[in-house]
Amino acid sequence: MDSKILAQLLVYQKNEITEYHIYKQLAKKIKSPENSKILLKIARDEIRHYSEWKSYTHREVKPSRIKIALYYWVSRIFGFTFGVKLMERGEEEAQQEYDRLLKTIPEIKSILHDENEHEDALLAMLDEEHLRYTGSIVLGLNDALVELTGVLAGLTLALQNTRLIALTGLITGIAASLSMGASEYLSIKSEGRDNPFKASIYTGIAYIFTVAILVLPFLIVDNYYLCIGFTLAAAVFIIAFFNYYLAVVQGTNFRKRFFEMAGLSFGVAGLSFGIGLLVRIFLNVDV
Repeated sequence: MDSKILAQLLVYQKNEITEYHIYKQLAKKIKSPENSKILLKIARDEIRHYSEWKSYTHREVKPSRIKIALYYWVSRIFGFTFGVKLMERGEEEAQQEYDRLLKTIPEIKSILHDENEHEDALLAMLDEEHLRYTGSIVLGLNDALVELTGVLAGLTLALQNTRLIALTGLITGIAASLSMGASEYLSIKSEGRDNPFKASIYTGIAYIFTVAILVLPFLIVDNYYLCIGFTLAAAVFIIAFFNYYLAVVQGTNFRKRFFEMAGLSFGVAGLSFGIGLLVRIFLNVDV
């Protein structure tokens, strides 16, 4: 066998044994018996694939312990759906490589068929509660980013005092989170959808979390220009992380949503910064 093909098969073999252990560990942590059975079935398929590759390489390959730990903890922290979808992306890349080997190893078609079955089974089983309220989370997160970056930018020039800015921002943010939660509750209830209270809680929590991150620099740094810089950087990080998360679990376009949210937040922040300057000049306010 060609050395390049052998090296490639050893990589696939390592991936299969690694994913076998990942699926097996995740199956033990899933509360739903149906989901656990599907994961165990996929794990059995992965170990069979490992044996198939081994029949060509005639070598034993150890799993990647780092990769196993990474996907396990990513799934525990950010949710089963996110962890599995990340791994699924790797499988899609592997399938493209498999296609190149079809002429050399025709039997590879059966492995590709199993990989496609894995994807379908996974998509059918992914049902985490927080993902059902993605719209409510997006509402709270996006509104907090747009409103608070604008408020804090405007207050930075208007007040020029980090403690006053933090105090005003927190009061504004907490009041706004309660208002957004109540509005979401009424909106969901009026539409006749299930669990309006849970939807309002998700909206409020997302709003409060974002407010806390954006206001934090004003509580630990004295220079208000540095504070607003850190706040805007934090906003970029939140936008990037959340949109990447959605891109993975929902298959959405990361770049488009990222620039859309970032543009809105920074556009409002820039306008508010200018308004704060004008208010300070025309009202002759000196705090």
